Amino acid sequence: MPVSRRGLLAGTAVAGAALAIPGTASAAPVAASIGRRIGPDDARYQDLVTRGQNRRFVGRPDYVRVIQSPPDAVAAVQDAVRAGQRIAVRGGGHCFEDFVDSSDVEVVLDMAANTKISWDPQYRAFSIGSGAILENVYKELFFGWGVTVPGGGCLGVGVGGHFAGGGYGPLSRKYGSVVDHLYGVEVVVVDARGRARSVVATRDNEYRDLWWAHTGGGGGNFGVVVRYLMRSAGATGRTPEESLPKAPAGLLSSVLVYDWSKTTQADFHRLVRNWFGFFEQHNTPDSPYATLYAPFILTHYRASQFLLSTQLDSSVPNAAKLLADFNAAIGAGVAVQPQEIPAAGPFLHLTMDRSIGETASPTRSKYKAGYLKKGYTDAQIDAMYRGLTDTSYNGPASSILLVPYGGKVNTVPSNATASAQRDVVAKMVLAAAWEEPKQDETHIGWARKVYADIYRDTGGAPVPNATNAGSYINYPDADLADPAYNKSGVPWHDLYYLGNYPRLQQLKAKWDPRNVFQHKLSIQPPG
Repeated sequence: MPVSRRGLLAGTAVAGAALAIPGTASAAPVAASIGRRIGPDDARYQDLVTRGQNRRFVGRPDYVRVIQSPPDAVAAVQDAVRAGQRIAVRGGGHCFEDFVDSSDVEVVLDMAANTKISWDPQYRAFSIGSGAILENVYKELFFGWGVTVPGGGCLGVGVGGHFAGGGYGPLSRKYGSVVDHLYGVEVVVVDARGRARSVVATRDNEYRDLWWAHTGGGGGNFGVVVRYLMRSAGATGRTPEESLPKAPAGLLSSVLVYDWSKTTQADFHRLVRNWFGFFEQHNTPDSPYATLYAPFILTHYRASQFLLSTQLDSSVPNAAKLLADFNAAIGAGVAVQPQEIPAAGPFLHLTMDRSIGETASPTRSKYKAGYLKKGYTDAQIDAMYRGLTDTSYNGPASSILLVPYGGKVNTVPSNATASAQRDVVAKMVLAAAWEEPKQDETHIGWARKVYADIYRDTGGAPVPNATNAGSYINYPDADLADPAYNKSGVPWHDLYYLGNYPRLQQLKAKWDPRNVFQHKLSIQPPG
């Protein structure tokens, strides 16, 4: 049962050798047919400026350039810097805020054509163009070599921002974050003299610090990512098949569908508490449940139903019993009985079926999020319930999503990568979605109210403590930089980067000394 990104995150329905450029490469001439400026009079312009998946934001840049290669990107950046124009980069178009579609962005570099996926023998790593979307990455890696990366479940998301922000998905509890498999990155940077050049930074070359900045520092901070080099940390083989995790052969799955009209507050509370308790208990990488992915999609009651979607590697010993036991544990002490929809099948087929398909008709949306070290308190669960059953709010496409996390992710030191949250058990994503601009105030207001209620004891933000661990930069929320909503006194960058922010600031000053690459939540140079 494929569902749209809106459906799962916002809760409507249920839920050959690559071009290798070692070191640095200077600007090169661009072929006449590649990288041209596409302005408002060009037939392609409107499609390019409306590729974003959040219709609250539609930019009006002076022009767009479609990037297909590192020389393309170098030339495009150099032209914009010479002209003093503000640059933004679009990958898959799934940024939750207006980091690309902002009124002050004058030049958009679109990576949609930069999608090549291949094996690079020089680096003994897979080369993935920064415009590739996750669906194509999964298919090419799996069909070509039987391997995968533990990326997200939203198939249309571009790797450009997803990887740079850390990246996680259904296999992360078993294999860690995406950046734990990032060997290198090719990025176009601008020096203090305004000269653009392409740098290949790897975890073991002289530009290792720039590599580190892209292991969770987020997109749009240091330069234009052109491609990623993927090889797992600790991989010692020299062949493609030995360089990334092996994909499972098959999956078992179920969907538990709950009827809101039959669910009491006590049932809701118990279900959420059971879910948290289970993943707190089974949060080690050697757990038989390490491959279990079970997002709880808690839609607003006007959607009539909410659901728990699961998948588990079918080759795990006693997989069927493990899945049945999990479902039983979630329902323990709960009066309401769900409809259960079981499924089983080959890995890729079921992954596609259980993932979030792209929507051709994006809506308007607002997202807010948080990491959890353990389950929410009783008061926080009650706040979730109040928000989801608010009778004054008509939000059938809005939801709170709980996603299991941790496992292998937590075995990496917090400063080994820029992704600092390495002691967590889950993530929460609060999403409001709607159609009409005139409804903006209502839906954004609901999202802010519910989030503030959940985090009322910490000033309306997931301030790190025994329960909270800040938030995830790939779920950016500009409200966290606004004291009207973040009243905690803890700055937004400490929520996203914890203790890694000062180092990121130093790298910003080194690699983007002119602050060419910036947005509302961009890393700022020291001082």
